[in-house]
Amino acid sequence: MEIKRIGSRPSGKGSPQYFTGVVRVDPLFDAPDPARVVGASVTFEPGARTAWHTHPLGQTLIVTAGCGRVQREGGPVEEIRPGDVVWIPPGEKHWHGAAPTTAMTHIAIQEKLDGKTVDWMEPVSDEQYGA
Repeated sequence: MEIKRIGSRPSGKGSPQYFTGVVRVDPLFDAPDPARVVGASVTFEPGARTAWHTHPLGQTLIVTAGCGRVQREGGPVEEIRPGDVVWIPPGEKHWHGAAPTTAMTHIAIQEKLDGKTVDWMEPVSDEQYGA
């Protein structure tokens, strides 16, 4: 058994290569092999969002605070709020982030496949975000 104490892992800034706006990533867990699960608490300031991306084994988002948005390629922009749980299937191109005027925090859980949890793509344009 291992207990990760709050504050034992430093917060990080979301890389501008993968995020638009101000994003804070707080690592929660990274299970050792042979387990594959990884989790983080991610806070998006108003208007901040991920780039388009996919996950080889899918992703679960659990909204814990604020108001956000999520969209799968070809689908509508959906509003997400605290208590909402979003499942993104393996390989589905999508993005997620905060609402334009409200920050949003979610817990993101995904599994590694051959050590990889995500494939990053192009940024989400302001037009796509505002749709």
